[in-house]
Amino acid sequence: MLLASAMFALMGAFVKLSSEHGASLAQVVLLRGLPSVVFLLVWANIHHYSIAPKRWKPHVLRNLAGVSSMWLGFYALSQLPLATATSLSYTAPLFIAVFLMVSDGKSRDWLRMLAVLLGFVGVLAVLRPSIGPQQLAAAGAGLASGALAAIAMLQIRQLGREGEAEWRTVLFFSCAVCLSSGIGLGITGWGETDWQGWLMLLGVGSSGLVGQLAMTRAFGSGAALLTAALQYTTIIFSALTGMALWQDTPDAMAWAGMIGIIAAGLLSAWRTMVESRQAQAKAAAEAAAMAAAASASQGADQALLQDVPAIETEPGAPAARVSSS
Repeated sequence: MLLASAMFALMGAFVKLSSEHGASLAQVVLLRGLPSVVFLLVWANIHHYSIAPKRWKPHVLRNLAGVSSMWLGFYALSQLPLATATSLSYTAPLFIAVFLMVSDGKSRDWLRMLAVLLGFVGVLAVLRPSIGPQQLAAAGAGLASGALAAIAMLQIRQLGREGEAEWRTVLFFSCAVCLSSGIGLGITGWGETDWQGWLMLLGVGSSGLVGQLAMTRAFGSGAALLTAALQYTTIIFSALTGMALWQDTPDAMAWAGMIGIIAAGLLSAWRTMVESRQAQAKAAAEAAAMAAAASASQGADQALLQDVPAIETEPGAPAARVSSS
């Protein structure tokens, strides 16, 4: 997960650098999705895997939210300090907590409310020293990116419950990213960038692909809470990268805000995981109780049959009949 976090921080730096060298936002989005499409199609062909999804609707909802989140997030990266834009994109767990509290009364516990409050206080602390009035639109785009990413995550969870393969979800998302970039290029044109900009665009694609693969492996094989904790190191890596490349040194309040966002996200993730485990344990207990009741009922039926005396007939005698009267 540390590799994935470092790659995503590096990708954010490449996004910012490519925009500084004249690359359009549509070009950045295209180079983010294209390597994943090529890699996954080749991989699926080698292993003879079908790319047909189980159901289209969850993919459509996930991709609408996810692609919109990517465009808004990349816009924020191009306009804001790297650490600020990255912090805003990692507010998705806070929005998930908000969505759960609104849609499910059982999720309105004090711990989740505390996480949401702490997280958004952290957002205010990050924004206060970092942006000026001319960057408010970019800050709003960053927050909207986090909210849409939360919707996409909820759809990914639904796809996982339906048994959809993770690689297929990533493939269709990457295809949707490329499609959206094609629409963007048709509207804005190809854009002009120098050779350094093209190197930065290639960096966007390669670092994004490595980060995606590393994150998928981490969540598939690692401890869930530890993996969720380590993904927030992207904020730290981004802050250090911004300091090294742009001399964007966060002040004490900005650092405190980042720590607040990280703590709130971890608290929300831990609460969600605890609830999920409790629900699984409850379902398992109910299934065991039903199985025990069925076994007891079957045993009672067998005992009742054993108590009924057998009817014997003498050789050659007619079979006994039970009168219906």
